[in-house]
Amino acid sequence: MKGFFFLSFFLLLLNQSARAEGSRNQPPGFRVDVDTVVVRVSVTDPLNRYVVGLGKEHFKLFENKIEQAITHFANDKSPISVGIVFDVSGSMGDNVLSARNSVIRFLEQGDPSDEYFLVTFNERTTLVQDYTARSENIQNQITFSNPKGRTALYDAIYLGLEKIRDARNDKKALIVITDGEDNSSRYTFSEVKEFAKESDVQIYVIGEKGEIGFGRGIITEIVSLTGGRAFFPNNFKQLDYFCDLIHTELRNQYVLGFSSSNHNFDGNWRKLKVSLDPPEGLPKLSVRAREGYFAPKK
Repeated sequence: MKGFFFLSFFLLLLNQSARAEGSRNQPPGFRVDVDTVVVRVSVTDPLNRYVVGLGKEHFKLFENKIEQAITHFANDKSPISVGIVFDVSGSMGDNVLSARNSVIRFLEQGDPSDEYFLVTFNERTTLVQDYTARSENIQNQITFSNPKGRTALYDAIYLGLEKIRDARNDKKALIVITDGEDNSSRYTFSEVKEFAKESDVQIYVIGEKGEIGFGRGIITEIVSLTGGRAFFPNNFKQLDYFCDLIHTELRNQYVLGFSSSNHNFDGNWRKLKVSLDPPEGLPKLSVRAREGYFAPKK
């Protein structure tokens, strides 16, 4: 019997690409009411492969340690809204070409219904391309970025969080590519963190391992809060792998929806936790989702 479950698990992974292709043109799996809280969940196996094929019955969702009834569930390939936040400070001089090529690679994997915007930053942050479904517009803008100046990383993330509010798709992400620590921002880490807590967006950061240093813990804290991920490759020649990983994750997430059993409109921060009750015989699976949300306030 265990052999059967392991075989089923293998087939789930093997059929991932086929499911993705077959679902490419499907609409979002559900529409939610204004009081529905949406939680996007990524599930991976011990080899960091994304696990598809799980059902609603395999998930448990808790708000402030109280289990909530999952009223909406989907694992579709709905369109995404992505903000690219791209470091063009002087420290990026040796890395900017690899970074540009990896961003272009990411964009080329998109669907026509996706949308993107581009923020570049050194000591100044600039929205150089507003929302567009034409990925070539982003490619053109990023090609002419010349690295110079200091690094206002927090300001750039803050601007990205402001802009992502205008997204038309429910699935939203910021992808931040940088090789240095912040040394020039007006906004503080605490201000960016609080803004991230208010924003229904996943933040992904790719930063060069040897250059981030002290900033690594700060970056990890922000991305974990949103259910995103931080990657610190040894050098930017490995960037393609991590951009591909982010793209795959965004395409293979489960979407859970619930209406809170706490009907107090107090505006307080409520902690979320998602756990799994997977089919028998599967190896230990990892679950990642945002850590909480602010309740609505009257």
